[in-house]
Amino acid sequence: MDINIKAFTRKSARNKKKYTTFLKGLHSRKVRGLTPLAKKLDKLAFKEIDCLKCANCCKTMSPTWKPADIKRASDHLKITPEAFRKKWLYKDETGDWLNTNTPCQFLGKDNKCKIYHIRPYDCKGFPHIHHTDFLVGREVNIPNMTSCPAVYHVIENMYKIVVEKDQEVLDKANHLHLKTHF
Repeated sequence: MDINIKAFTRKSARNKKKYTTFLKGLHSRKVRGLTPLAKKLDKLAFKEIDCLKCANCCKTMSPTWKPADIKRASDHLKITPEAFRKKWLYKDETGDWLNTNTPCQFLGKDNKCKIYHIRPYDCKGFPHIHHTDFLVGREVNIPNMTSCPAVYHVIENMYKIVVEKDQEVLDKANHLHLKTHF
């Protein structure tokens, strides 16, 4: 599916408050099976969304560069870690190393990462839904849902299942043959 970023941005901005409230309130709802459901919905999202047609994460966000990421990338580029940091990164108020500019300096015009095989761990795990406890990771999903159509897709469908009791969405997710407790 082609991604219309402008339409996605409008839709995610319009629903941000509703879905943020939903995510923050999930703990008090005591809904069981959120993590397996999120994994199913993540898989469903990526059946419908092609990252290479979007790359909005690389265009609007920065990964957190860990020391091992910086070392790996600087070795690959045959420069020192210090030169790498000086050229492309800055340290934020919490001490994290982030890209100086967006879009990412390693994003090609074809939306492919020029250092894909050695990209930062943060990029490898993005959007972080498939490998975390959904309740623990829900705070990360709040900013990500306005940058990543896949995250938005997961949260929108989770809302439809949990709040609106949309059986059709649940059946579609369950068709992926992963266990859930709903």
